[in-house]
Amino acid sequence: MMTLRPVNHCGKADYGWLQARYAFSFGHYFDPDFMGFKTLRVLNQEVIAPQNSLQPRMYPHVDILNIVLKGHAQYRDSLGNTIDANEGDCVRFSPRPDLSYSEQNICPQTPLTRLQLWLNACPQQESLPLQKVTISENENCLVASPDGEKNSIQLRQQIWINQIHLAPKSSSMISIKGQNAFLQSIHGGATLRNKHGETLTMNCNDGVFLQNEDEFEITADKDFRGLLIDLGEQN
Repeated sequence: MMTLRPVNHCGKADYGWLQARYAFSFGHYFDPDFMGFKTLRVLNQEVIAPQNSLQPRMYPHVDILNIVLKGHAQYRDSLGNTIDANEGDCVRFSPRPDLSYSEQNICPQTPLTRLQLWLNACPQQESLPLQKVTISENENCLVASPDGEKNSIQLRQQIWINQIHLAPKSSSMISIKGQNAFLQSIHGGATLRNKHGETLTMNCNDGVFLQNEDEFEITADKDFRGLLIDLGEQN
């Protein structure tokens, strides 16, 4: 089953220095029908004005993946440890329960635009060291996985995150490992077709829930970049 999550139905916030879009309930935005999807707890796109920051906060037992789409970010914990991330960088941190974390746009001129995912972590697994990889917006690649295969970011859950890029008028068959996945458009729209011949059209920044689908064909009319969050064998 393929179900569209249109961008214009998502939660939104505009604080002047911060614009945000929430695929699932987050902060002031609450929708009981969209409280996350299996172990995908949060999927936000946020734009932070130059030289502004999100205040320090503590987190639940999750892995947090930040994908910088534009600008320059700095992440800091309450021990004073910092890491910088530029456009194309993906940063994963596994928050410790005794620390708080902040995010700052360190660029004096350019807004910081990034995607943020919260992924429920296995309760038995302790925090992992911070990890950063760089990906090109025009490549198909494994971004994150349970074992860190192919130099991907390691996650504390059976989740595989792939970036999908399609040139205009091109198609690709995509396999899904488990019963559930979520496809998020970062740029451009596409048409999805499952093995039963059912089709669904997604536009720029839309999301699609994929349930009980082991593969699908995706066709881009224009240049397409998306993130496939494969949630493994979770029911």
